[in-house]
Amino acid sequence: MEASVTEEWRKAGERVRNWGRWGDDDQLGTLNLLTPERIAYAATRAVRGRAIQLGIPFDAYGPQSAGGMRRNPVHLMAIDGGDAELAAQLAGWGGPQEAQVAGMYARGPMRFNDDYVMMPLQAATQWDALSHVYYDGLLYNGYPAASVTSLGATRLGIEQVAERGGVVGRGVLLDVARHHGVDRLAAGTVVGPHDLDAVIAAQGVELRPGDILVIRTGWWTRFLETRRQSEWFSGSPGLSWRCAEWLHEHEIAAVALDNPAVEVMRPEDGVMLPLHMLTLRDMGLPLGEIWDLEALGRDCAEDRVYDFLLCAPALRIPGAVGTPISPVAIK
Repeated sequence: MEASVTEEWRKAGERVRNWGRWGDDDQLGTLNLLTPERIAYAATRAVRGRAIQLGIPFDAYGPQSAGGMRRNPVHLMAIDGGDAELAAQLAGWGGPQEAQVAGMYARGPMRFNDDYVMMPLQAATQWDALSHVYYDGLLYNGYPAASVTSLGATRLGIEQVAERGGVVGRGVLLDVARHHGVDRLAAGTVVGPHDLDAVIAAQGVELRPGDILVIRTGWWTRFLETRRQSEWFSGSPGLSWRCAEWLHEHEIAAVALDNPAVEVMRPEDGVMLPLHMLTLRDMGLPLGEIWDLEALGRDCAEDRVYDFLLCAPALRIPGAVGTPISPVAIK
């Protein structure tokens, strides 16, 4: 059974594979579908002028654990109002920056605050770069997995997305949870292509090539209620890997969900994260994770308009395999 399932999703990978579709040197994948004409049309969907934040806070209370590979962001102050007297005395010690601060403070009343953040790039609301996931030693478009080194991604880095202007286009919300009449889907719920078709029909929305799908499961609210990181990750509902061909047929440019990994977290049919492999590696389709879609879901339910201008730029970090973002839907 397991062998046949493995063969099945591998065959799906062959059917959805976009390698060479936009050239042998392509590093953008399905973001090539965001043509100037489609972006211009997306701008016309901003009718009311309402901007809705879709990102979660970047703070110490997010969904990552206190230890391990990924941790919540750490915010530290470099200088603040409590340091004003001390800063004025820095000229006698420290480096040139400390001396410069002391000199500025000695010349007038201006004072300032400064800070920085330490964090994994995929700790909170994010895009996965196409260099994030691979199998059989190959990344999207046939680039070798070895092109990602300890120095970063020499191919398919997130800067490729940032330099094209990020991910901007017509966003479409598919509110799966509301369609089923629940605040959020039950743990482990697998959302298949037929579920997406049913939501589209119920909402009366038409998909267009180059759309950015934003799919609400309501699962983010589970974390806000319990703050149980491990339970939130392991129990996450999400898309089935069988949605890959559906996404390919509809020529979707990118997909984002309000859960940890877009797809269901438990191994589906015995395979761990097969949709990641099919989308990022075979299709070249970016995935957005840990979005907050509650305000957007309420707004769309009220006015029955489910499309909008979506602005979700990537940070220009050369060689990065993911990026934190603060996406905004403009209706």
